Amino acid sequence: MRKSLIALVLATPFFGALTASPAFAHPHVWVVVKAEAILGDDGKVLAIRHHWTFDDMYSAFVTANLGKDGQPPTSEELQPVAQTNVESLKEFDYFTFSKLAGKKVVYGAPRDYSMSYDAKEQIATLHFTLPLARPAETKKAFSFSVYDPSYFVAFGFDKGDAAHIEGGPKGCSISVNRPNALDEKDQARLNQAMSENFSPGEDFALRMSDRAIIACP
Repeated sequence: MRKSLIALVLATPFFGALTASPAFAHPHVWVVVKAEAILGDDGKVLAIRHHWTFDDMYSAFVTANLGKDGQPPTSEELQPVAQTNVESLKEFDYFTFSKLAGKKVVYGAPRDYSMSYDAKEQIATLHFTLPLARPAETKKAFSFSVYDPSYFVAFGFDKGDAAHIEGGPKGCSISVNRPNALDEKDQARLNQAMSENFSPGEDFALRMSDRAIIACP
């Protein structure tokens, strides 16, 4: 039995590990992604800084036992949750996928992780920096996508302020390519997966994912 992404994406010491069949795969959690690509002076990609904002229901789940006297959880209370999250994500390649010259880009261990909570909107956001194992060239464009191959968690870049570049030489840019709208056949496939509670397949999750593209002169 594969550990469910409820445990792996937002596992907490208060809830412990949950289990679920890998077939249970239509989205149960929704995540809005913002990201900064951290570049060196030579234009190579050094790391991706992630900000993942979870839907209100899941945010309520992860913060249920936090906060005192009706107050929202503090950054100190959320820190162990953030640590558990990033440590759990390794098994799933941090849901961050890139290729360079046809080869998979390897990411190292996350650092600078934390979690914040917006009391007004009642949503939690996980922040962490994901360094590349080796700096990646951008002269022929470097891209990365954030998605769950099982489609249990639906990731999507923010519709507005989605991605930025930090550092790098003048002229470097980042853009987000959105997936094409589903055709009739794919929509039927997704509807069936949702009604019967099974995965539409990894290829589907990839085609549904947004892709951030970084290029330097």
